[in-house]
Amino acid sequence: MAREQKGLRHYEENLKRRFLLFFLVSTGLFPTLPSGGKTKSKNPYDEKRLLEQNKRVQKENNAPEDFPSFVREGFEVKVVTSENYEKRDSGLIYLDFEVGKGDCPTAGQQVTFHYVGYNESGRRIDSTYLQGSPAKIRMGTNALVPGFEEGIRDMRPGGKRRLIIPPELGPPVGPSTFFSAKQFEVFDVELLSVQDCQRRTIGFYSDVVCN
Repeated sequence: MAREQKGLRHYEENLKRRFLLFFLVSTGLFPTLPSGGKTKSKNPYDEKRLLEQNKRVQKENNAPEDFPSFVREGFEVKVVTSENYEKRDSGLIYLDFEVGKGDCPTAGQQVTFHYVGYNESGRRIDSTYLQGSPAKIRMGTNALVPGFEEGIRDMRPGGKRRLIIPPELGPPVGPSTFFSAKQFEVFDVELLSVQDCQRRTIGFYSDVVCN
């Protein structure tokens, strides 16, 4: 009888210790020790498979040659490009097809350019070529998204460049905008010309003229 009572007390004490240990570990008050056996870790995503899938979708969308790939795993995005692309500290990525000649545009000047815009899958979302006329925007007036303006700021007339604009340098998003999600945008830009601008006033009327 005494032996049975002793065994019961030993079992209860072990049970209490196990409960206390579980409580301390679950609340973070007791550090867990590394296991000596094999642990099941999260497998890295198959980047090769995702790249092949991207290329297949881009081919279906008739994406241009050397189009970047975007490998997404949750909230993480990896931009995969050829070695020809350049990346800046701001996050902007670009590739020059032609450098052009002349002076780069400065704030207050008007730039005339053609562009083709693509989403991450290589699908064309906009094009001034299809619209039949180039775009004209004055630099430094917040008329362009930050990444786009940064990308053409050091271009020269006649230059052609591909811009890969990260979400933080892209357009605003939301129900009232064309863009519904924070994704990378890709633009092929052709800078046609740069014009000086000046303000003129005639009576009560005032405007800006660019030549």
